[in-house]
Amino acid sequence: AVVSTQSTGAVEGCSWTNPDYFALMIANTLVGSWNRAQGGGKLIPSPFARKAFEQKYPQSYMSFNTCYKDTGLWGVYGVSEPDEDAVRKFVGAVQSEWRRITRGASPGEVQRAKNHLKTLMLAQCDGSTAVCEDIGRQMLTYGRRIPLAEIDARIEAVTPSVLKKVMEEYVYDRDPVIIGLGATEGLPDQLLVKFQQSSPLD
Repeated sequence: AVVSTQSTGAVEGCSWTNPDYFALMIANTLVGSWNRAQGGGKLIPSPFARKAFEQKYPQSYMSFNTCYKDTGLWGVYGVSEPDEDAVRKFVGAVQSEWRRITRGASPGEVQRAKNHLKTLMLAQCDGSTAVCEDIGRQMLTYGRRIPLAEIDARIEAVTPSVLKKVMEEYVYDRDPVIIGLGATEGLPDQLLVKFQQSSPLD
């Protein structure tokens, strides 16, 4: 028996070296991640994670920003109950959150996401093996090791207005790709997905 529906919605992102990389990473952090086994409840920093906790229709979700040499994928992966209504609500809620961030995340929200992103990036370099992997990745993508001070400055340069501009360019009114595995009958039609990507109704 099918016990869940896995779905992913994504738009074209940017490459590793694109100036918009850190803005999309901050937007990715704003959307966040959540699963039913996670503590925090209504105290979770991410508004979308709090919504997921309160409404219960995803079992879990994870935002992602996957970059390549000259392009990228920015989106959300989620697991829902094998129920048409739950899947439809999850996809709609994801797009509603994308529109909310595009129309203007608060300065406090953006700063919290920036601080969280810095913490995550530093935590990834905990130990000599992780540091070596990070050096190798940066040499392959940037051709040099980027100092932590420069990374901090690039993150801090992303203001709410910069974030809004980047979201308008990459996410708002773009055609997302929606794919599913399992009980996919609840996945919305592509025309509806296109409409919801820029819908004024929230």
